[in-house]
Amino acid sequence: MARRSSTWLPVIIAAGTLLSGGADARNRTQHDNPSPAPLITEASPTLAPFQHVRFCLRYPSDCKSDATEVERIELNPEISALLERVNRNVNAEIAPTMKGYGPELRDGWTIAPSLGDCNDYAVTKRHELLLGGLPAKALRLSVVKTASGIGHLVLVVSTTKGDIVLDNLTETIRSWHQTEYQWLKIQSAADARFWYEVKTNGPALSRADRKIRLADR
Repeated sequence: MARRSSTWLPVIIAAGTLLSGGADARNRTQHDNPSPAPLITEASPTLAPFQHVRFCLRYPSDCKSDATEVERIELNPEISALLERVNRNVNAEIAPTMKGYGPELRDGWTIAPSLGDCNDYAVTKRHELLLGGLPAKALRLSVVKTASGIGHLVLVVSTTKGDIVLDNLTETIRSWHQTEYQWLKIQSAADARFWYEVKTNGPALSRADRKIRLADR
């Protein structure tokens, strides 16, 4: 898989090709826009998803933040390769299923189950990237709503080139603002246990939207 180019594309980038090169990489890149992407902006504090609270009790090391860490990482070939590898491997290693089906899902959000839903993909990717040496502050879970109105969890990686999304619904690593999602809340960069609503320039979110809890699906 080509990783020859040193030019970063701060837009929708195919999984496995954050560094594009050659015809295959160009075909997998959905857009080529050199303009800097807008960043996700935190609004007011909000309640963490209930299952994230349970997750932190079960996996406390995955809910720690170091005050000395940077909140944005520099995209270099090594980081790009790590993101590509983790996104690809986790998507392949967890068989998709709906929450509440099967004994492995009884405990809520789970790292590296054989069967899982969007929550398990997202926390597993974050866990693997933490093991790979990336700072917790730059790895933020986010609750979104899909175009069809379904609650969904993704992993946002905050970089100096913008906020990019690792998602089990697509093999493409995309800039957050070029997804079709409605962004509802995001894990705090300062403290991984806390969450904020995502600031939007559109209409205010309804109370029902704010109360979405992926764990209750």
